Amino acid sequence: MSESHDSQGKRPRTALAGPYGHPFHPAVVTVPIGAWTASVVFDVVAAISDDQEAFAEGAYWLIGIGIVGAVVAAMFGLLDLLTIPRATQAFKVALTHMALNLLAVVLFAVSFAVRTARGFEESDAAGFALSLVALAVVGVSGWLGGELAYRYGVRVADEQTQSHGFH
Repeated sequence: MSESHDSQGKRPRTALAGPYGHPFHPAVVTVPIGAWTASVVFDVVAAISDDQEAFAEGAYWLIGIGIVGAVVAAMFGLLDLLTIPRATQAFKVALTHMALNLLAVVLFAVSFAVRTARGFEESDAAGFALSLVALAVVGVSGWLGGELAYRYGVRVADEQTQSHGFH
């Protein structure tokens, strides 16, 4: 990879994406990932608990929080995507990462809608199944996000900058 490609994928195009070496996207994705993971845990607890209503409702609202958080994370992710040179392996991985995230949001939105229609105060097998599949998709997408950061160095400070931490 040429030096120009390397620096293009590392530097933000706008301050809105976060400063050099500190992109906002990885920090913001913790909101939907955490909310959606907790929603699945709440679904499991609802299924085995004597207080099904509280945990089923909690799962419902966590899915909603995750959807809102995902929209915010996607805006920052798009800003990072714009730094990656087209026709590179990193760009192809980033597009796959984005597509999987969009699929996960759609699956969680359908789970949210199913729960809304059936009454979110009770455990819902269809909503739970959709959430499980969506969370698996998020896991694959997260692995690809790790590839972008740790393998391809997208929005990660260059080695010369990083070496200052080892002096």
